[in-house]
Amino acid sequence: MTLSDQLQRLVDLGLPALADVTPADLATATAGLDVGPGDVLAVHPALAPPSALAPLLSRQGKQGFVVHDMTDLDDFHPTPDVVVPDRPLYVVSGVDRGDDMANWSPEEAAPAIARRGRTPLTISEGISWLLQQPEVLEPNRCFMCIGSRKPRPKGYDARTPALWISGGTGHDGPARRNAPKVGWCWWRNRHTWLGFASAAGRH
Repeated sequence: MTLSDQLQRLVDLGLPALADVTPADLATATAGLDVGPGDVLAVHPALAPPSALAPLLSRQGKQGFVVHDMTDLDDFHPTPDVVVPDRPLYVVSGVDRGDDMANWSPEEAAPAIARRGRTPLTISEGISWLLQQPEVLEPNRCFMCIGSRKPRPKGYDARTPALWISGGTGHDGPARRNAPKVGWCWWRNRHTWLGFASAAGRH
C-alpha cells in the first residue's frame, strides 16, 4: 500500500476524531516519509494510545478489544533497545510476523531478533499493522509485540503484549468470537500459535 493509501485508511477508520486532529493534520504529519513494500505507517502512542487504537481493529465484522485484565495497556512502553521516531506518524519497514519463532518464549525470541539485526514491534506498531492489513491476523498465525514492556521498580512486568483472535470464551463473551484481541502472555511461556513480529527498522 502506498503512503497515501495508508493515510486514507487511517482517516477512514476514524483516527482524526480519535486523536482530535484533522485529516489535514495527519497529512502534514507524513511529510518527508517514504513507504516501500512491506512498510507500515505507524501511529505513535502520543497521537493515540494503543488502548484507543484497538477498537478500530476489525475482523469478520467484529470490533477489536483489549482483554479485561490489561487495563494498564498504555503503561507498556518501548524497551530501551527500541527507538521510536518522535513524530505522530512514522514508518516501520520490513515488517514480518515471525512465524518461524512460533512456540518460542519472549525470553528466547528477544535475543534472536536482535541477532538477526531486526527490532521487535511495539504493541502500537502491531495494531497499526493490522489496521492497514487485517488479513495478517490468521487463526494459529498470530503474534506477540515484545518491543513493549511495562517497567517495574525492579525489571519489567512478566506480561508481554500480543495480538490474536478471540475464541469467544471466558470474559471475552460469545459475541466477541473471531474478533481481533489485544492480550498478553508470560515472558517465559511458549505458544504454538504465536510468533514474534519484528521490523527491519523505523524512520
